Amino acid sequence: MPPDAPPPPEDRAASTAQAAPVFVARGVTRTFRSGATEVHALRGIDLELYAGEFVVLLGPSGSGKSTLLNILGGLDVPTSGSVRFRDHDLTSWDDAALTHYRREHVGFVFQFYNLMPTLTARENVAVVTDIARDPMSPEEALRRVGLGDHLDRFPAELSGGEQQRVAIARSIAKRPDVLLCDEPTGALDVKTGITVLEVIERLNRELGTTTVIITHNAVIAAMADRVITLSDGRIASLQCNPARASAASLVW
Repeated sequence: MPPDAPPPPEDRAASTAQAAPVFVARGVTRTFRSGATEVHALRGIDLELYAGEFVVLLGPSGSGKSTLLNILGGLDVPTSGSVRFRDHDLTSWDDAALTHYRREHVGFVFQFYNLMPTLTARENVAVVTDIARDPMSPEEALRRVGLGDHLDRFPAELSGGEQQRVAIARSIAKRPDVLLCDEPTGALDVKTGITVLEVIERLNRELGTTTVIITHNAVIAAMADRVITLSDGRIASLQCNPARASAASLVW
């Protein structure tokens, strides 16, 4: 087997089964104030996520998906409950510690690409690699998303799907432990969106990055280790995908 090939499913299962969770959430709530109204975005979430796992979050608007993703990524903090990343309690960290956590451990992909229009694809990725601790080169990151021949193109010279792939390359270039994707295909047509989702799924297999993605595209659910459906701030259902043979599915 080539040294950089993803392990076969049985090896993924064996290795993950022996690993501690990357995330452990217990009793997580998040409440917002909207005038005199109290909005309960999350109502007691208990969840574990494992190394190398590919998880899809489904649910209607307002079900709490983005709030949960933002808490896992250190962009928000719960009102109550705890979230642990490996041996660290994220809920006890101050803003400086959360900033360090996001910079060192988390990659984000959002619906909008947030590329700098005056920089080439290579330069947009280098914005991250220039400050990361142990990054891959911009060229390697772009090659991994299928844009190795678009290094010196500006965003205006790229299609929407290609711009999103540059944004994905920028996120993975710092070799994050966790990749969090919030509606990464929301601004794309169906065909292009499927291509982008397939890129994210392939990167999960190649890099072993714990990946959590919010999407309404049913195609990607078949690629996931687990599909978690939220409703009214709670986990309504959790489905495992035996075809992915992830050990994370074995612990549920």
